[in-house]
Amino acid sequence: MASVAPYGTWKSPISAQTVAEQGLRLGFVALDGDDVYWLEGRPHEGGRNALVKRTANGAIADVTPRDHNVRTRVHEYGGGAFLVSNSIVYYSNFADQRIYRIAASAPRSAPSDPPEPITPQGQWFYADATIDARRRRLICVREDHTKTGHEPITALVAIALDGQPSAGEVIASGYDFYSTPRLSPDGSKLSWLSWRHPQMPWDGTELWVAAVTEKGGLENPVLIAGGPHESIYQPGWSPDGTLYFASDRTGWWRLYRARGGEVEPVLREPIDEAEFGRPQWLFGWATWACADARRMAVTCVRRGRWTLATIDTAATAAGTLTTVPTDLEPLEWLTATSTDAVYVAASPTSAAAVVRTNLATGVTVTLRSSSTLSLDPGYVSVPEAIEFPTEGGVTAHAFCYPPRNKDFVGLPSDRPPLIVISHGGPTTQTKAMLDLQVQYWTSRGFAVADVNYGGSSGYGREYRERLNARWGIVDVDDNINAAKYLVEQGKADPRRLIIRGGSAGGYTTLAALTFHPEVFKSGASYYGVSDVEALATDTHKFESRYLDTLIGPYPEAKEVYRARSPIHFTDRLSCALILFQGLEDKVVPPDQSEKMADAVRAKGLPVAYLAFEGEQHGFRKAETIIRCFEAELYFYGAVFGFTPAGPIEPVTIDNLPGGA
Repeated sequence: MASVAPYGTWKSPISAQTVAEQGLRLGFVALDGDDVYWLEGRPHEGGRNALVKRTANGAIADVTPRDHNVRTRVHEYGGGAFLVSNSIVYYSNFADQRIYRIAASAPRSAPSDPPEPITPQGQWFYADATIDARRRRLICVREDHTKTGHEPITALVAIALDGQPSAGEVIASGYDFYSTPRLSPDGSKLSWLSWRHPQMPWDGTELWVAAVTEKGGLENPVLIAGGPHESIYQPGWSPDGTLYFASDRTGWWRLYRARGGEVEPVLREPIDEAEFGRPQWLFGWATWACADARRMAVTCVRRGRWTLATIDTAATAAGTLTTVPTDLEPLEWLTATSTDAVYVAASPTSAAAVVRTNLATGVTVTLRSSSTLSLDPGYVSVPEAIEFPTEGGVTAHAFCYPPRNKDFVGLPSDRPPLIVISHGGPTTQTKAMLDLQVQYWTSRGFAVADVNYGGSSGYGREYRERLNARWGIVDVDDNINAAKYLVEQGKADPRRLIIRGGSAGGYTTLAALTFHPEVFKSGASYYGVSDVEALATDTHKFESRYLDTLIGPYPEAKEVYRARSPIHFTDRLSCALILFQGLEDKVVPPDQSEKMADAVRAKGLPVAYLAFEGEQHGFRKAETIIRCFEAELYFYGAVFGFTPAGPIEPVTIDNLPGGA
């Protein structure tokens, strides 16, 4: 029989250590013959990315040595850090950003067979490679950081696979950004994406195709699609040499192909409110793959939920889309064989896993799960997709998780505290998948609202562009209205409303607490932006002009930047705040959090600030993740006057009445 206990005090089997240890980050799935490869981000190994291989007989082993971290710094967020071809792996190592080559069949314990660098020491970063087997080279994106005082120069380069290590020969340049170089099956054509400041890849990109000469140069480049107001996503080639890609020219990312000098939609009839693309924050994301010469495996999102499907692309049946019967929702990576999709997927009751799904039957085999935890359903909160009214007569979206713990119920007269989560990006999307970071809270008696505020992807371009020039307004309004909606529904305690978020979500958190102090009673910012003007003048190249769209051109809109920066309006704050920061963060420098903590402290409000050596933008180490979750829970207990189930290491909280 369940015990009656105050919300927030419930004892949970999901500890902070469980969250960290069960938090493998799985992604970037690739096929090479019958072998499957993927990356594992391992918190218990300091957050490093290991490349893993699974053979046809089910044997799983690391490909890369323990002292290498498969991660590129191109665009700082990276992605596209490895390529495998004929059992040879090429990958970027995070420590020196060189590309290494290694035989995937070699045992990692053999010191006589170390990885071989094919690029030299220096300030060059590489990503998103494709192999040009015909000319014995890689073609990839390169960031050149050799010119001090100048933003890195991005280009497409060719790197010879024979001879001495080479920084690469530039084959395409002139744009601020490049991505997705892909060779046609016969090696005669190269396609790629390029764009210029201030566009982000979800604002506007250009899709180019050029002929590849016998000597390896490019000639007769042709603009196939795209422009400053059309986002092209994931161009690639089918086995018969047809170029496919996603475009949001209609307001929704839909699939197209270029053939006979014309661009045509792949589906005969568009699916209402469905998208086949994502904001390209990382290289190497995929929503489609050719299963064979006449079928594509695809993933699409509709009203925030992702689906696996196939499309018959044959001339006699073009446009036929068939949903694959599986409850799993695909994440950002997909590849396929003639019979199966191989991808990373999750569901509201199952953690992310690398899986193989039969495209006809939906029968799924798990190759690797991110969690070995066998969790009783009695501790799992299943999300409800909610739509709620927000400013301007618009409907916004969120996933609502009620408190759930089979061992406890709340006090009869009580309603649960609500944590409103503002995701990062801000042009990303929260998904309805089993996330132990959410379940950590719900199993202790918190309700959670994970909000897809205006600006989020998955709801069309118009919904994304609601945030244009209004970052710090639309996102804040939507998070506030999600909280108000759940209070009105009787699902949350208005006296214990909390907002938390990381990165851009941290900015939304700080803005909500500063500019609308009457709503939330506490907040947690993870490497959040407190001064958007400082962000505009001190961040990496990829996002250096992002705020032109989200706020306005700088310095012309200098006063708007100041008006949107919480750091200048801390006099309006009226609640407790805890901040977390990585000291090696290049995206949001540490002084953003430090200044905010100092300002809150000076005002006399309860505040805690935790900084972590060796962490960048997004925490990867198990010990950091554990400390953050326990510290945040302790903080809420201290602020709202309840004692969480412990033991928990105390946190120093300045200005807390009674001390802590």
